[in-house]
Amino acid sequence: MNLAAEFRVDRLPDDRAQAIRDRLRDAIIDRRLTPGAKLSEAEVGTLFDVSRTIARSALQMLTFEGLVRTERNRGAFVANPSPEEAKQVFASRRLIEPGITTTACETIDARAIAEFNAQLDREELYLAARGPDARRAEIKASGDFHLLLATVAGNQILLRFMEELVARSSLVIALYGRSGVSACGHSEHREIVDALEARDVKRATALIVRHIDHIEADLELRSRPAQSLRDVFSAS
Repeated sequence: MNLAAEFRVDRLPDDRAQAIRDRLRDAIIDRRLTPGAKLSEAEVGTLFDVSRTIARSALQMLTFEGLVRTERNRGAFVANPSPEEAKQVFASRRLIEPGITTTACETIDARAIAEFNAQLDREELYLAARGPDARRAEIKASGDFHLLLATVAGNQILLRFMEELVARSSLVIALYGRSGVSACGHSEHREIVDALEARDVKRATALIVRHIDHIEADLELRSRPAQSLRDVFSAS
């Protein structure tokens, strides 16, 4: 893929910065850009054929979300969450997601159930597939399930919180995930959807907490080597 051609379009600078932010964020979330990978403004600018000012703006967006850290005199890097930060991410999810699930139980309708079932079908396809592309798609689909839950709940503020938490969770799993695959169990998603469809708030909230506990239990405090920015996008 010619990234320079893709971004050499008639867009406003803010639009191009947002588009680059989206591409980098996707690479971080699906674990192609691993914690600690260096993200230089010059290299981002060259890869996407934009000025360093636009590249800097895209990186600043990711820094605000907590996905990138900036070090004085060293530049920007994919965030490398500590074990304590990892625990805080999942503690936050345990506080927020039961409330989202409660609201989703109250607002769920036939259309939302159909969307959940379509999401579960996608997860099942990815589980049956093989190779790194299928693995990345499976990881993304697992995060998408939780974002769909927040979308069904209908609270835009909480949805934005969840977007950040899911992204940070992906970083944590990239760094500390024991299994090397998505720890977000497909069968547990199915159980949650069944409870939502039954409007069983008590069961649904208990299942979501247990599910988050299982994701966190799959972590171990061991880092993995970082890939460079150019390596990731050269393979795109």
